[in-house]
Amino acid sequence: MTAPSDFNLTPELDATLVFRVAYDGSSYSGFAEQPGQATVAGELRRAIETLLRRPIDLTCAGRTDAGVHAVAQYISVPVTDAELALTRRRWLRAMDALLPKDIAINEVYRARKGFSARFDARSRTYTYRIADRDARPVLSRGAVWWHRYPLDVEAMSAACPALLGEQDFKSFCKVASAVGKPTHRCVMRAEFGHEVAFGEDILTFTIEGNAFLHSMVRTIVGTLVEIGMHRRKPEWMREVIDACDRTAAGPTAPACGLTFMGVDYDPAELVVLD
Repeated sequence: MTAPSDFNLTPELDATLVFRVAYDGSSYSGFAEQPGQATVAGELRRAIETLLRRPIDLTCAGRTDAGVHAVAQYISVPVTDAELALTRRRWLRAMDALLPKDIAINEVYRARKGFSARFDARSRTYTYRIADRDARPVLSRGAVWWHRYPLDVEAMSAACPALLGEQDFKSFCKVASAVGKPTHRCVMRAEFGHEVAFGEDILTFTIEGNAFLHSMVRTIVGTLVEIGMHRRKPEWMREVIDACDRTAAGPTAPACGLTFMGVDYDPAELVVLD
């Protein structure tokens, strides 16, 4: 007689489900799971495992720090053929019931076996929002940095070209995270703009890259704000990058203003679930 421990209880995982996730990161200690801490990944795992009634492997496109938000974070979960029978509508309704109200799954895709939300991403895009005025933002306050002082956007824009291309961004990485790890990244886009949210004018900085280091975007923003306050000239950005030293850059901007906006994948890889 075969002992129960001899049975292979691991299901055969034949495909991958990919979820587009939005969240308000204000109440969480970042995306990644941490013992004893409320995290976005922890809540997603709990909800998905409740529906599937089994443990899952969960991979995200990019980890976000405590307090950082997302409009379109992506996670991938290997599933069985039988689990693919769950419809898009069933997933959305179940996740609405099982997730906290500050986390939402907004779309569900089917992908090939072995697809990874992290390793199959071609680029990630973040937007940092700043209210650079003396009037306090009200309805948008949870997703912007209220800077209180007007910034010279022209000067900050003049510094952006130095960020483009593949180079060493060690100056913008949290020191402990850079030890013994590669710090080269490729930035394809870095630009300022404006948008109106709830009737409030907001300054935006959008950056797209193949990947980002720990606190990289927020430290870039803090460095740009030094330029926007005329404490430094636009040419300083090149000096900061070449230094490869965190102490050469500006301060790290607050987490509340940063939002993970999206991920670029090969469109042929993702098919919206029926």
